[in-house]
Amino acid sequence: MTGTHKFHFDVSGDDYHRAGEASFEVKRLLQKLGLPSAVIRRTSIAMYEGEINMVIHADGGAIDVEVDESHISIVMRDTGPGIEAVELAMKEGYTTASETVRSMGFGAGMGLPNIQKHSDEMRIESIPGTGTTIYIKIAIDGG
Repeated sequence: MTGTHKFHFDVSGDDYHRAGEASFEVKRLLQKLGLPSAVIRRTSIAMYEGEINMVIHADGGAIDVEVDESHISIVMRDTGPGIEAVELAMKEGYTTASETVRSMGFGAGMGLPNIQKHSDEMRIESIPGTGTTIYIKIAIDGG
C-alpha cells in the first residue's frame, strides 16, 4: 500500500438495521488495500463497537478513517449526551443502555473496553451534554 487513504462515514442514530455498515465497509476497503488480516480484524472490531455506541447512545455521529503505511487512525465524533464517568464506562459490563436496547442484543457494556483491547492507542474526550470524540490508532506492522 502506498500513500494515504481517507474515508468518511455518517452514522444514523437509533437505526439498528444499518448499525455496523460503516465498519463493514472499512473492512472491505482495508482488504482491497491488502492490509494484514489481523490488522483488518482489530480495526473492524474497534470501529464496530464505536459505531454501535453512536447508534445506541448518541443519535449517530461521524467517523473519519485515515490509513497510511504505518497505521490506521479512526476519529469517531458524536453530539450525544456525552459520557458522565469515562472511567466507569471503561469497565467491562457497565452499561447505560436501555432494557429495550439490551433485549435486541446490544448494550452489554463491552463497547469501550473492546475498542481499547483491539487498538494500540485510544483516547476519549467527552463533555456531558455536548458529545464524545474517540481517537483510535492501530499499527499496521503490529498485525
